Amino acid sequence: MNLIPRIKHIEPRDDYILHVTFDDGKSVNYDVKDDIQTLPSYRSLLTEHGLFQNLQLDESRTCIFWSDSIDLPSDIIYEYGTPEQ
Repeated sequence: MNLIPRIKHIEPRDDYILHVTFDDGKSVNYDVKDDIQTLPSYRSLLTEHGLFQNLQLDESRTCIFWSDSIDLPSDIIYEYGTPEQ
């Protein structure tokens, strides 16, 4: 059984990068720019000043969200994030 990775800490960084640490100790940088280019709902992260930094973590700690229409599941970040050296 695969457990959904839970986010322990998240920090928005410059250039639409999220620095995310998970409960198991894995730490990654996730580039949101690809999502902004391919998912129309993410474009407001570029156009609304300060929205990217105003992220929230859901109660289960398995999803980051900015608004009702923009969210990012933790398993995507876990799988596609670049491991921090």
